[in-house]
Amino acid sequence: MTFADWQALDPTPAAREFFRRATTALSPAQQRAVFAHLPTEAELITHFATAPAGAPLAGVPYLAKDLFDVAGFPTFAGSTFLPEVRPEPTVDSTLITALNAAGAVLAGKTHLHEFAYGITGENPHYGDCEHPRHPGRTTGGSSSGSAAAVAAGIVPFALATDTGGSVRVPAAFCGLFGYRGRPRDAWIADAVPLSPTFDTAGWFTGTAADMRTALAALVGLGHSERTPRGCYLEIPGLSPEVAAACRAAASKLAPPADHATRTELLRRFAGALDAYNIIVALESSAIHAPWSAEYKDRYDPVVWARLNRVHEFTPAQVASADATLAAVRLVWTSYFLTFDFLILPAVHRPALTKADCTLPQRSRLLSLTAPASLGGLPVLTAPVALADGLTAGLQIVVNNPQSPVLPWALAQF
Repeated sequence: MTFADWQALDPTPAAREFFRRATTALSPAQQRAVFAHLPTEAELITHFATAPAGAPLAGVPYLAKDLFDVAGFPTFAGSTFLPEVRPEPTVDSTLITALNAAGAVLAGKTHLHEFAYGITGENPHYGDCEHPRHPGRTTGGSSSGSAAAVAAGIVPFALATDTGGSVRVPAAFCGLFGYRGRPRDAWIADAVPLSPTFDTAGWFTGTAADMRTALAALVGLGHSERTPRGCYLEIPGLSPEVAAACRAAASKLAPPADHATRTELLRRFAGALDAYNIIVALESSAIHAPWSAEYKDRYDPVVWARLNRVHEFTPAQVASADATLAAVRLVWTSYFLTFDFLILPAVHRPALTKADCTLPQRSRLLSLTAPASLGGLPVLTAPVALADGLTAGLQIVVNNPQSPVLPWALAQF
């Protein structure tokens, strides 16, 4: 169901349709892995009935990643203990407030990779999120519950965050459209942080038309009289199937990068992953420092290890990460003097199986998404069809949220 399909329903049928989908589209184990909180049917009917009539998203149900606060409900951020060290929210997050004012109907909250510190959607506390159409394969993370809910058709829209790829990877794996904004804006400033240098707010939709509607309502659409100029940067190491499919999909929007541009971007992006990992570890460790020692045994051991590796970094490594961050941002600035957008593959292969959720696979995914993260840039992710119903994705990187590239690109899908 699209935004328009939901908007055609009255409050009671809409609430009942949501719960029908929530309880039939996923197995009981996956319901536990996806949903962090759901209202009662009566509460949801009231939410639909009181949504501002005539607002651009009036009657559109959405789910929120459990990093965004909702007044009166604890925020767990994929953990078991965060409410014990953080006060219960008394006001809604800024993005929740904006969505409610736009008429969207909050239908619940979704689980995630613990503290958003992971790209695979695994969570030992609530269960690993699986691709709704391909059991045994991950949704990707960290915005796993939100991606699963949209991919399963439970809602047409779900909030996410993206630090190093947490919108882009799940969107690609699950065949969704995804949007990530910019770091340090109001919509991410009051969410539970992972790494403020890179944290952004974003969302998923199932269709290009719904993404355009969401962008128009929440960001604003830019317009240009000329066709935007961009290019496609093919990254080495993609599976043959993904490389061919992404190349074909990108050709509808832009030509391949010329030799000089490709050489320069690949050279500058080469250190992005290491810099990203170091900066995120430093910032996240500082955020968790007040309670991490006391709650060590209640962390996912993998997440704990990522937080704790900060002690392994040398001053030279930290200085190199800072220099790489500055260099990558400079090359992006230079690129956008000539071009309006850059297309990158979002993933190197289809959705991973549980056995494939390894450190090398995680690093390969992040190496594709880290350049835009270091640039602090907005990204539209568009799905790319593969064989057997699996998908990959394209990252369409722009230099501001109101770039006219976004509505233009969506019109091509």
